[in-house]
Amino acid sequence: MPKVPLPALPVSGLFGVVKPSGPTSMSVVNDIQNLVNKSKLFVDESKIGKVARKKGRPRLQKNVKIGQGGTLDPLADGVLVIGVGKGTKELASFLDCTKEYVTTCLLGCETDSYDSKGKIVRKTPWKHVDEALVQAKLAQFTGQIIQTPPIFSALKMDGMPLYEYARKGIPLPRPIAPRDVTVHNLEIVKWLGTDHSFSYPTESLSNDELHALEKAMKSLDDQVEIKDEPEPLPVAPEERPSAFVLKMKVSSGTYVRSIVHDLAHAVGSSGHVVTLQRSRQGRFVLQPEEEDDRICLPWEVFSEATDEPGEADEDGWLPWEREVIQQLEIVQ
Repeated sequence: MPKVPLPALPVSGLFGVVKPSGPTSMSVVNDIQNLVNKSKLFVDESKIGKVARKKGRPRLQKNVKIGQGGTLDPLADGVLVIGVGKGTKELASFLDCTKEYVTTCLLGCETDSYDSKGKIVRKTPWKHVDEALVQAKLAQFTGQIIQTPPIFSALKMDGMPLYEYARKGIPLPRPIAPRDVTVHNLEIVKWLGTDHSFSYPTESLSNDELHALEKAMKSLDDQVEIKDEPEPLPVAPEERPSAFVLKMKVSSGTYVRSIVHDLAHAVGSSGHVVTLQRSRQGRFVLQPEEEDDRICLPWEVFSEATDEPGEADEDGWLPWEREVIQQLEIVQ
């Protein structure tokens, strides 16, 4: 591995990590923090291993600031930008940058969270939907569009998250404010049809939960009625509902789950997200395509270092530190 020249130690900087599906973004940051706290790359060697005391209890001192440039939900994987030291001051710019996502939609089922981690709200016909029909509707969701955030979201209205209104059946004080977003590109990259292993969630909203959701939504549209719609076409016993993979480049603030949800409605069905990957956030990417792109480090670089740090090289760098140095964007 070629050597990368470094300024005087310790350094501040930015690097990208490929977050796996499952853990929260915060847990990923915390695991990296534990490594960074003990690294001469980011911390003055005189401070490494120092123990701080708070109310008489010893704890490992957090020697350097660390943060991330845009949370990914546990379901999602992909680009997570990490800032260390002065690099944390640059993270705000990644909240407003262009992002790319690859996501899989499973048709015929709507969930409260718009993804596979939620509960089933209703089931609808899907057999009539083919690739051509979905392709014909993509233009409706491309360019500058107005998007209304889902009622099951963490956005707050009068101090309370929207999902609390939905769960408790409390009428919304006013309509959810729509937002202008830009979908620069939206395309089907693979039509899976019924040839896949995805399935619907096993848990559905209870009758009380459905009633509460319907009550909250009727404050916006008194014609809302939440119920299953039977599939009119024959379905084989082991046949899975159709699924397809979308790729999109979007502006900040775009709800990928809402695009999937609304697109499924546009083709006369329902749908939810079963996979979600952020493939680009600004210049940090999974696969470099442009000159200034910076590739992200596999999560295994850090998870393996947590279990077994490995042997230092001739310059005193541990394997994970050497990997970070190769991809680190120094912030002075």
